[in-house]
Amino acid sequence: MTTQQEASTSIEAANDSVQRTLPFDDTQDFADAERGLIARLSPAVVRNDDGAVVWDSGAYSFLDDECPPTVNPSLWRQSKLVAMQGLFEVTDGIYQIRGLDLSNMTLIEGETGVIVIDPLISVETAAAGLALYREHRGDRPVTCVIYTHSHIDHFGGVKGVTTEQDVAAGRCPILAPVGFTEHAVEENVYAGTAMGRRAAYMYGAALPRGPLGAVGAGLGATTSTGMATLIAPTVQIDHTGQTVILDGVRIEFQMTPGTEAPSEMNFYFPDRRALCMAENATHTLHNLLTLRGALVRDPHVWSKYLTEAINRYAGRADVVFASHHWPTWGTERLTEFLSVQRDLYGYLHDQTLRALNKGATGIEIAEEIQLPPAIEKSWSTRGYYGSVSHNVKAIYQRYMGWFDGNPSTLWQHPPTESARRHLDFMGGADEVVAKARKSYADGDFRWVAQVLNYVIFAEPDNAEAKELQADTLEQLGYGSENGTWRNFFLMGAYELRNGSVGTPTVTAAPDIMAELSVEQAFDAVALRVDGPRAWSASIVIDWRIADSANVHRTQLRNGLLVHFDVEGDLPAAELTVTLSESDLRAALLGGEDLQKMVSAGRVSIDGDAGKLAELVGYLDAPDPDFAIVTP
Repeated sequence: MTTQQEASTSIEAANDSVQRTLPFDDTQDFADAERGLIARLSPAVVRNDDGAVVWDSGAYSFLDDECPPTVNPSLWRQSKLVAMQGLFEVTDGIYQIRGLDLSNMTLIEGETGVIVIDPLISVETAAAGLALYREHRGDRPVTCVIYTHSHIDHFGGVKGVTTEQDVAAGRCPILAPVGFTEHAVEENVYAGTAMGRRAAYMYGAALPRGPLGAVGAGLGATTSTGMATLIAPTVQIDHTGQTVILDGVRIEFQMTPGTEAPSEMNFYFPDRRALCMAENATHTLHNLLTLRGALVRDPHVWSKYLTEAINRYAGRADVVFASHHWPTWGTERLTEFLSVQRDLYGYLHDQTLRALNKGATGIEIAEEIQLPPAIEKSWSTRGYYGSVSHNVKAIYQRYMGWFDGNPSTLWQHPPTESARRHLDFMGGADEVVAKARKSYADGDFRWVAQVLNYVIFAEPDNAEAKELQADTLEQLGYGSENGTWRNFFLMGAYELRNGSVGTPTVTAAPDIMAELSVEQAFDAVALRVDGPRAWSASIVIDWRIADSANVHRTQLRNGLLVHFDVEGDLPAAELTVTLSESDLRAALLGGEDLQKMVSAGRVSIDGDAGKLAELVGYLDAPDPDFAIVTP
């Protein structure tokens, strides 16, 4: 198999054009990103209790050099900015930990302690960030935690800054927007295996850090790999204008559901003239549909909520900050920043709808759409994390679905069968590879990637095609301005050369699983039923939840696991299982041996125990190592 290549002549020329075209003499972002620096973490390595590295800022020190031909200069610039790490003062009494995870952790000083906003992904990075703050600002207790929204990089490190005991005792309330727990749990469990596998590509998990590998993900450098945790919120924010006083700090909230997350909120500090935009306004075009997979976000309401934030708060703010990137200071500057972000999402939405109503498909619109000059020239709208291309396709998907309306695409063959037929029409694998080499030499890498994919899916052991495809994806990565596109291309090349890396990080952490409701736990089990094997099965089990006196029934029929609370007179179940909610989750999703739980007296069963074994026998295990660039 080939080794990594340098940038081709065509990619080098394209990157050189970027360097000459974009306004690299505008250094305001660097001034803002460095403003207020108090101290850096040194050494900038965070380890877990076993000594394994879960975060290493030093791995990105190569960004201090000049941009090489193997990286898009615009992405190199953004990567330098997001790699800046340390404790920063935002304004009086407001501080941020930046560059110690994908996200930022913000600390608001109150009368007796400090409020923590979004405690990163991992316990270890959150604890390191809090320790850095305390080293320079004093050993203040954490008096409150706020989750801005339901993505794991905004709550996973919570047990690094507080404890379940302090939360339960009321010493540290946790605030979150309505719907937070439901969405946080579902995203990381229902499709968690598939999302986790694809996230390995999105964040370049296995890539070496350097000019030929991972340089950053646009939103941050990458994700930490420590222990993710969750403590459920104790206070729910449910309407715009809701105002609370926490440790003497007055905060007014703005609800923004359906924007960057299904459950999200911005908030304003009137006594400090500071506005937190959660993840709704950052220094990049964000994702409307992430490459790892998620529900499609709504740019229409996103734009409207930004307008609301501008009208309610911008004129009363001196600084705006978010849970990624660096703040923007000055009322006039922050208003323009928010306005350009608003215009960006609104324009993509409206122009995509205009084009689709003229019959254009998502792929066609993505290829043709152009941003207005005033938006295009702003560094904050560049596609480092989301992209115009895949966001436009997401908008099309949101309104029109996967089908482009052309009946010829309504019932196409799946990838492997389609690939075999393509090869037959194109003269066979050898002919396709030979022609692909000519296209590679011409710099037509998008086409090479498409046609070689046919060869690999038709002939998975075709070493020549896989070698050339690895080289091709690599060149596409070298030219990408988008950090996650670069990672996807380079990870594809890496796995073609080295085999699957699987899923390095697990989002369905024990704390997240523990927050599943009974309904969600059975939903998660239902998703694992091997339908065809269970077509003729009929199993009725009642689950008596000891700590709530609730009885939940599962009924397997026609390959579907139906479940519901038992109300009124129903035919008797074949088996009744009595257990606690936590033991229910442990038995169904945590892999604990139910028979051992029965023997230990934690679970009791009444009826045909064989029915439970039969049900478990129909459950399929998800595969965190599924193939992506091969069939």
